[in-house]
Amino acid sequence: MKPLQTARGVVLRKAPARPAPALQPKPGANTRVRVGREVAGRGGKGVSVITGLPLAGAELEALARRLKKLCGAGGAVREGVIEIQGEHRERLVAELCSLGYEAKRSGG
Repeated sequence: MKPLQTARGVVLRKAPARPAPALQPKPGANTRVRVGREVAGRGGKGVSVITGLPLAGAELEALARRLKKLCGAGGAVREGVIEIQGEHRERLVAELCSLGYEAKRSGG
């Protein structure tokens, strides 16, 4: 396979494909995952907030990416909490339960 040339003459090579990270809960991680809704500090716009996940770093980012794609919405990971824009609690709880987490709705 020929390397790709760019306008500046730099040769680009395709990086080897990396396997998708495992999004399964860690064994023995029996924590409460809560999916709630918050509007405070957001100008009245609601976000779905997922707390209590036993993940950190890249695993949390990968799970957030998957959930954002599922809901078709934006979001972020802040201080170990996943925020998804909009009201998607039922859909998020169903997906987290299918991944093996004990997820419940919290709040009203």
